[in-house]
Amino acid sequence: MADEGNIISNLDLDQPLPNGEDTAPAIGLISQYIKDLSVENPNAPESYQWELAPETQVDFNIAARTLSEELHEIELKIIVTSKGAQGTAYIVELAYGALIGMRNVTDDQAHPFLFAEGPRLVFPFARRIISDAIRDAGYPPLMLEPIDFNGLYFAQMQQRQQEEMGEPVGQA
Repeated sequence: MADEGNIISNLDLDQPLPNGEDTAPAIGLISQYIKDLSVENPNAPESYQWELAPETQVDFNIAARTLSEELHEIELKIIVTSKGAQGTAYIVELAYGALIGMRNVTDDQAHPFLFAEGPRLVFPFARRIISDAIRDAGYPPLMLEPIDFNGLYFAQMQQRQQEEMGEPVGQA
């Protein structure tokens, strides 16, 4: 049995304890939503008859902004373009947003969540919207591969740190 005297003697009685104040860090996903969705199918119905498969390009961008002290928005923008020798088959642009609540979180903790962990959480929903939009435009659904947002974030932070220190970036 533990000696209760040791437990009490280990408390720092000089530090006042909060009176019911919630001081624990907390981060949560409040909601997610489509901010903008555009589907262009400029060469339909002819494009359905093209024999050569078009090349598909996928571009991503992540943005974050502060709405209030405890409320932030992240925006995942995905642009899928499918073009071939005959022209553009389709273009799908999605701006997918999420509201993130944060309390008692330092900037060093908030930044990676807003630019890596938050996008990782909402990406599967954005991926489904892209896939459905392409299918609804009359093409086979595009299943985007999972993205290592955390790995990309830390690689980008390391690259930024090297650039600030004047070190060469990349391999020779």
